[in-house]
Amino acid sequence: MNTRRVNGQLFEKMLRNGLVNLKRHRDEINALNVFPVADGDTGTNMCLTVEKGLQFAQSSAELYPYLKLLSEGMLFGARGNSGVILSQLFTGFYQELSRCSAANVADLRNAFIRAYRVAYRAVACPVEGTILTVAREGIERSRSQIDRRTSVETLLSIYVAEMKKSLAETPELLPVLKESNVVDSGGAGYICIIEGMLKYLYGDVLSDDERPVPVTESVQAPDGTVSLELFNENTAFEHGYCLEFLLQLMKGKQYTQRFRLDAFIEDLQLYGNSIVATQADRRVKVHIHTFKPAKVIRAAQEYGEFLTFKLENMHIQHAERERKLAEKKPHRPLSVVAVANGDGMIRTFEELGCDVVLDGGPTMNTSSEEFVKAFANIDADAIVVLPNNKNIVRAAEQAVQLSGRTDVTVLPTASMTEGYCALTMDIRDSQDVDLRIRQMREGAGSNESIAVAVATRNITRDGVSCTAGQSIVLEGDALKAAADDPFEALSTALNGVEGLDERECCVVFLGEDAPNADEERLTALLEDVNPMIEVTCIRGDQHIYRWLLGIF
Repeated sequence: MNTRRVNGQLFEKMLRNGLVNLKRHRDEINALNVFPVADGDTGTNMCLTVEKGLQFAQSSAELYPYLKLLSEGMLFGARGNSGVILSQLFTGFYQELSRCSAANVADLRNAFIRAYRVAYRAVACPVEGTILTVAREGIERSRSQIDRRTSVETLLSIYVAEMKKSLAETPELLPVLKESNVVDSGGAGYICIIEGMLKYLYGDVLSDDERPVPVTESVQAPDGTVSLELFNENTAFEHGYCLEFLLQLMKGKQYTQRFRLDAFIEDLQLYGNSIVATQADRRVKVHIHTFKPAKVIRAAQEYGEFLTFKLENMHIQHAERERKLAEKKPHRPLSVVAVANGDGMIRTFEELGCDVVLDGGPTMNTSSEEFVKAFANIDADAIVVLPNNKNIVRAAEQAVQLSGRTDVTVLPTASMTEGYCALTMDIRDSQDVDLRIRQMREGAGSNESIAVAVATRNITRDGVSCTAGQSIVLEGDALKAAADDPFEALSTALNGVEGLDERECCVVFLGEDAPNADEERLTALLEDVNPMIEVTCIRGDQHIYRWLLGIF
């Protein structure tokens, strides 16, 4: 083909092909995560962001009205840092073409330039070696290779080739990538989208056999019940099931003895997505979103039997969440919106005075739209947002801009323990809103966050090496210790925490896999390091992390 102009209908077909290409590479993009735990997977976040844009947009022969709605949908649907930046790239792309019924090569070139410039401006402190660099260098290096005779196919081919060169150089710009021996995941995802768009022009139309990625991560109500009136024989079943289980690998003759976690995950990808699977000795913990739970169960029972098992209808969860968000709240001088995951964590944040607790976190980052909906149903003079995850902060900040409200303050809490400490410092009976916000900001800043999880892959980082299946300890973003025993790993890490002997309090949230018996050993371990520290253990039931510690 020798395409000279792209109108709205062609662009839509190209982008849908780009999304399918991104989906096909989603898991390998997720695997580029520099964290050795499943935290804010880039491929999933980018897929959900593009899907929301496509759902929001309306087909049009003219390019600019299609791009307008597409960019708006992506802004609202943006999840995670990668999704927010991607939505800003498409916003810049639309802004440049806002009066074009169809774009020629020069228009598209200028749109890609405007795209990265808008994205850079949207980030308070742009970091080189990320999707921003890849988008910028890709088009800037392409400019001299483009003239009026260039076809759209050639433009995109050059753009993709130059972005791939830039992507290969990202580890030299960002030390954490080099240390983890990976390239930037956001840049890789963006290339997949543009490459899929190019494939369409060359006649390689990719079929999307996958249903939309389920976006709900919420679980049952705290009392264990579900709202059955939200699902009946006329319901359109669009969200699938959330399936979680702990599998004991067995030695009997009826079981397959050769178990490899990477091969098992590859098998599960045939039946679902949002997969998080870890192995500790002869036990395997799995989380998956699927429309075919029976097939997942059969695949698992080839190797062993279930120790725990939980299957939930995500349509009910989604409907319940929408209903809760729509509930009008009483007027308050200051309302708090927080993000948390795990029944115990959600309950704790509600008890600490949050008017809205959005169910989200490491495996499913909260979208800008969810924050906007929450703001719309709050009657308050001011709102404070606690994102409680570094990968959700930008989505919250983007939501403030989208909402048009000037009375919302985002405190960039990077963990649920930071959010917890912020709320414990809040003076809830005070009418002085500014004082309350200052107190919460001070509380969040006084906390030392430590997380204990099971490593999902081999990695050497910050001078610490771990292998998949080992317990690891993270202090903020830093890998502090690794060991086969979680208590041993935590003990090693605590010995390296500066000023721990001067801290007064420690709150420990027990994750969904942590037995209550951990409380006594954790208390003793912390008191050995600081006999004067007051330890409080709370059942958080959070995903991924066995323990979350907030030391203050």
